[in-house]
Amino acid sequence: MATTATINISSDIAPGFGGISESMTLTQGGTLTDIDSTTGFSIRKLSATGAVDLVTMDDISNTVETKDSTAAKIYIRNIGYKGVIDKSVGVTVGIKAEAIGKLYGGDWLMMPLTGIDADDVTVNPATDDTVVIEYVMFYEEN
Repeated sequence: MATTATINISSDIAPGFGGISESMTLTQGGTLTDIDSTTGFSIRKLSATGAVDLVTMDDISNTVETKDSTAAKIYIRNIGYKGVIDKSVGVTVGIKAEAIGKLYGGDWLMMPLTGIDADDVTVNPATDDTVVIEYVMFYEEN
């Protein structure tokens, strides 16, 4: 069964912008073969500042390892806390401790990953306010 991702973007602040609606099937690198593995959907509650590994690339689930430099993808969303989405509470997402960007309450991202062992996915809350992150990674198993 295929894994697909879809995005729809509309805006009233960009004159002449007709919107974007795209869908993609997650496939293994350089092929039409469906991606074959996932970390599973997870939720992580954070209540302190300081970077923590969301995904440790060299030991996913303690049982499998990703193929290096393949078509891995990760989805991460800041879902707030106890049903309250606070736009002032941000979490910086990083790869190998290098900041990629900040997800405020309700924000999400989906991006490609290399799958290289040292390139852990990290999250670092901006404040001590409790925030919950949901995430799932899709990857090719080694």
